[in-house]
Amino acid sequence: MASVLEQLVIVKGGGDIASGVAYRLHRCGFAIVVTELPHPTVVRRSVAFAQAVFDGAIDVEGVRARRASSAAEALALASSGEVAVLVDPWAHAVRQLRPAVVVDAIVAKRNTGTRPGDAPIVVALGPGFHAPTDAHAVVETNRGHRLGRVIVDGEAEPDTGVPAPVGGHGAERVLRAPADGLFIGIAEIGDQTSAGEVLGYVAGEPVTSPFAGCLRGLIQTGVAVRQGMKVGDIDPRATREHCFTISDKAFAIGGGVLEAVLYLRGRGARAVPAVQVAS
Repeated sequence: MASVLEQLVIVKGGGDIASGVAYRLHRCGFAIVVTELPHPTVVRRSVAFAQAVFDGAIDVEGVRARRASSAAEALALASSGEVAVLVDPWAHAVRQLRPAVVVDAIVAKRNTGTRPGDAPIVVALGPGFHAPTDAHAVVETNRGHRLGRVIVDGEAEPDTGVPAPVGGHGAERVLRAPADGLFIGIAEIGDQTSAGEVLGYVAGEPVTSPFAGCLRGLIQTGVAVRQGMKVGDIDPRATREHCFTISDKAFAIGGGVLEAVLYLRGRGARAVPAVQVAS
């Protein structure tokens, strides 16, 4: 069990960026536990381990994630070679499992509670964190020349509040809730869309496609949303395969996290000793 704990990584958040991180670490031999909300608001669900919360399990590019009912079960799943997904909004598993690495991949644009003392190696993604004050390293998440870079003294670029352009479309490619209420989807991820096509409803108000493209992401039906909240994503490149594969951005950030972990480990960070985990 000690060898597993030496390679144990808790990834806070199971969205598409977090899943790219978890995927790359898993492929390199780390044991992965993902913590998530009871009702994840992930949009790119086809490539997000968070979807296991709803479906029980999900495969992302050949890596299986399965929902766990306890920290002990999560550790067992991670030890067996699967990614464990644990509903744990406050990340209590960090204290219960004492992992070698904690990655804050919530991408909330602010620190929601991560501290350098959480593990021998703590890595955080994007703005809202300062290294080494909030984490031992911060990985840049903003598209551009610095994407995926590891910062051990300083901060990531500030949040612009504007989605990076894809295929010539920026903010308009993001679908947003027209009202408060439950989201009801009537389209499927991967569908080709036309301008003005209705893709779902919130409180009886339609969510429509702003232009022709491919529906790359759509929030889970039945999830409560707030007016203006992101509920979908249209890709103007209209390549269906992109909807079901990890993005270049997620891979770049995942590579940055892997570099950060190996760099910090090489500087002397060591895994904590094994502990007994209550079921």
